[in-house]
Amino acid sequence: MVAPQPFFRPRGTPFSVLHRIRALARLGHRVDLVTYPFGESPAIDGLTIHRTARPPAVRDVGIGPSIPKLLLDLPVFSRARELAATGAFDLIHSHEEAGLLGAWLRRRTGLPHLYDMHSSLPQQFANFGRWNLPGVARAFGAVERFTLRGADGVIAVCPELAEHVAATGYEGPVAMIENTMDFDVPPTSDTEAAELRAALGVGDARLVVYTGTLEPYQGLDLLVGAAATVAGDLGDARFVIVGGRPEQVDALRGTARSAGVADRFVFVGSVAPTEVFRYLAIADVLVTCRARGTNTPLKVYQYLRSGRPIVATEVRSHTQVLDADTAELVAADPAAIAAGIRRMMTDPARGRTLAENARRRAQERYGEDRYVASVGGIVGDTMRAAARARAA
Repeated sequence: MVAPQPFFRPRGTPFSVLHRIRALARLGHRVDLVTYPFGESPAIDGLTIHRTARPPAVRDVGIGPSIPKLLLDLPVFSRARELAATGAFDLIHSHEEAGLLGAWLRRRTGLPHLYDMHSSLPQQFANFGRWNLPGVARAFGAVERFTLRGADGVIAVCPELAEHVAATGYEGPVAMIENTMDFDVPPTSDTEAAELRAALGVGDARLVVYTGTLEPYQGLDLLVGAAATVAGDLGDARFVIVGGRPEQVDALRGTARSAGVADRFVFVGSVAPTEVFRYLAIADVLVTCRARGTNTPLKVYQYLRSGRPIVATEVRSHTQVLDADTAELVAADPAAIAAGIRRMMTDPARGRTLAENARRRAQERYGEDRYVASVGGIVGDTMRAAARARAA
C-alpha cells in the first residue's frame, strides 16, 4: 500500500487509509505501507510501516497540493518501487496521487493495481485554490486518465467519484466504499459528559459542536458569521470547535474576535480520534458548513451515529449521504446556518426525530461488517480482473 500522507494523523485521507488497513487485517491480509516520515504508528497485526526520509527543506506537510508534498512524494515512490521489485507482494494498493506510481508499477511488474480514489486530482486544485490554472488542471487530468487506465480495480469514496470514474469510460471493477468504518469506543457516561463540560467551562449552555479540520473549504467562516445571530436568539448558546492545527485555531479565533463573538467560541484543537466521540456526546447540535466540494467528509458518518441533530449545508459533499429525513439542510450562508441551528435548538421534538432517523440510517447502511466485506470484495475483483487481463 502506498499512501502519500502523514500517517497517522486525524484527518480525512489518513483516516481512510487506517480503516482500509484495519479491514484488510481483519480479512487476514498482511500490508506493507509506504508513507511519509510524519505521523503516529498504529499497532495493527499484519501491518509493517515503511517511512521514507524527510527532505532537508521539509519540516511538515499540510492538506492539499503543495511543493513540500511533491518533494515528499519522490522518496515514497522510490521506496514503493523497490518493494514492488522484490516479488514479495500480490497487489499494489495506491491512494490519491500514488495511483500514478501504481499504474506505472503495474506495467513494469505485472502486479495487480487497486487505486483508492479519494478525490479527482484536477478537482483538488479548484477545491484548495492552489495552482488552479488551466495548464495544471489539464496536466493532472492526464495523470488521472493514465492512473485509471493502469488500474485493475478502483475504490471511489463517494457517489460523485463513482459517477466520475464511470464517465471517464473506465471498464474495470469499481467499488463505492464510503469512509464509514470507525473506532469501537464505549459510550460517554453522564458523569464523563458533565466532567467534559466543566473542563470546557460551558456549564449547562446549549452547545453547537463542530469536529474536523479547519481548512478553508470547511466553511467555518460561515459558522462564525452565524454565531452573532444565534447568540442574539439563544443567549446561552456556545460553539465548540474540535480540530485544527494551532495556527489555524489562532486564525479562526481571530476571525471570531473580529466578528465580536469570541466569547461564544471554545477552541479545543486537535484531539485523539477516539476522543472525538466525547465531544459529539455533549452536543445539542452538530454542524458541518462546507460551501463547496463533492467528497463526503468522515465527520458526516460519525454525526449520523451520534444520536444528535445535524445542521448541514446543502452541498453535494453532504447530500450524497444526508437528506431532509436525517439532517436540517440549509443554504451555505450565515443567515441560513443560524436559522437551522435555531430550529434545532427550539424544536427538540424535530431534532430527536432527525437524530433517530440518522442513527437508523447509519445502522442500516454503514455497519462495519458491510465495510469489511466491501473491501474484501474489491480486492478479489481486482485480482480476478488482473488475471483476465494477463490471459487476454
